[in-house]
Amino acid sequence: MSATAAVHSLWTTAADPIVKIDAPKIEYGQLAPTLIVVGAALVGVLVEAFVPRKSRYYAQMFVSVVALVAAFAAVVALAADGYATTKAGIAAMGAIAVDGPALFLQGTILLTALVGLFTFAERRLDPEAHGNRVDSFAAQAAAVPGSDSEKRAVKAGFTTTEVFPLLLFAVAGMLVFPAANDLLTLFVALEVLSLPLYLLCALARRKRLMSQEAAVKYFLLGAFASAFTLFGIALLYGYAGSMSYATIAQVVDGTVPEITPALADTMGNDALLLIGAALLVMGLLFKVGAVPFHMWTPDVYQGAPTPVTGFMAAATKVAAFGALLRLLYVVLPGLRWDWRPVMWGVAIVTMLAGAIVAITQTDIKRLLAYSSIAHAGFILAGVIAATPSGISSVLFYLAAYSFVTIGAFAVVTLVRDAGGEATHLSRWAGLGRRSPLVAAVFAVFLLAFAGIPLTSGFAGKFAVFKAAAEGGAVPLVVVGVISSAVAAFFYIRVIVLMFFSEPRPEGPTVAVPSPLTMTAIAVGVAVTVVLGVAPQYFLDLAGDAGVFVR
Repeated sequence: MSATAAVHSLWTTAADPIVKIDAPKIEYGQLAPTLIVVGAALVGVLVEAFVPRKSRYYAQMFVSVVALVAAFAAVVALAADGYATTKAGIAAMGAIAVDGPALFLQGTILLTALVGLFTFAERRLDPEAHGNRVDSFAAQAAAVPGSDSEKRAVKAGFTTTEVFPLLLFAVAGMLVFPAANDLLTLFVALEVLSLPLYLLCALARRKRLMSQEAAVKYFLLGAFASAFTLFGIALLYGYAGSMSYATIAQVVDGTVPEITPALADTMGNDALLLIGAALLVMGLLFKVGAVPFHMWTPDVYQGAPTPVTGFMAAATKVAAFGALLRLLYVVLPGLRWDWRPVMWGVAIVTMLAGAIVAITQTDIKRLLAYSSIAHAGFILAGVIAATPSGISSVLFYLAAYSFVTIGAFAVVTLVRDAGGEATHLSRWAGLGRRSPLVAAVFAVFLLAFAGIPLTSGFAGKFAVFKAAAEGGAVPLVVVGVISSAVAAFFYIRVIVLMFFSEPRPEGPTVAVPSPLTMTAIAVGVAVTVVLGVAPQYFLDLAGDAGVFVR
């Protein structure tokens, strides 16, 4: 047999066993919300490349609003079609779960993103520069702060319209994050939501250096957290031999159908499981801003452009808590006795630290940052309940909290002096006499944060604490109530400062916003009041959506 024939026979023998590779089966309809947002983000990138500079702002606004509304309509259509309850299942070859919690959280994220988008697009707060209206973002992101090139960019009326596609990319990551059904999808979603946020934090028009410092801090700490997450994923994969949530859960429970020799070797190694789970949860606790992984929160919230802070504080929390819930309830229910005591500790420290440190703050954005840390602790109380009512109470709290947060940061953008936003608390003295409406609206948001009855904050806290008490975490509820009382002190202090202090003659002015910011604030107030006065329908909605598909 000639050499060529020998090679040919080897080649055919090697080729024989190759079976036909099946094309991946993707349920495009069930993934529609995410696909719409990703598609629009890509269109936004093309708009930056091909549309003339004068028209970009309007084109980007149009694309972004249409995408978010269409994606929300797709979520509602899926829920109405039964994908939240009876038809709930796993899509995209096991990568994405389409179930009640996923759709509820995706709907919340899309609505918060839409309201956040209005604050991004606001162009009436700053005085016009060289005859051009300006927004909260740097004229030219690449220019060195204070340099001649930056001055030229301002003079030419440049604007950073790239913020709109960046927002959409972040939203796309957030939509996948709570719905991810395997660890690899979870990690990809984490990076897709984080990277645009790192960039957005660096783009403030005023206080550029502080903004860039915030972005660097967020990026470095975020990269560490991502590394922890990835290492945790590697260890869990080493333990269970699979990335799929369902398979890992079966290996943890010991109900896996067939045990291969390789799996038998690693299954007994609890160190892999415990360290892997701890690292993975650590990465998610960083995203929600729980103590001791909260160090980035005050600096980043203070330095980032305020519209970005509002969007980030609301939407990232929703996505990260969704992912944390799915991880603890779907992947690690068999480890409940291991993770609950640790989460107890994290929740207690987070509630107390957030509430106590907030009292010492003199900057309104830092105060809201520590307030958001305390709220992360309250939400963790619902996560720890480990019952169906725990899931639904967390979903309700996230929906209520996100709109209050965006509304509060939208109000912060209105109080301005010559240097831009007046965020120092002393500047807010007497605001209630100078601008009663703005101060009253901010007071409503502060009362909601404090959990005063007839606001959404009270309904949310009540639901979460009730679920925690029923789940046997009564001491946690006691700490939560004490923390709420401490937190109420500094919220009420700001209200007293606004209404019962003499206004200073050189105090800040309240800018009159365009209808965009007015809408954002009005939606925040409406949700706060409706969820506070008549929360039952929404509690039922969260209750119906509270079942994870396994």
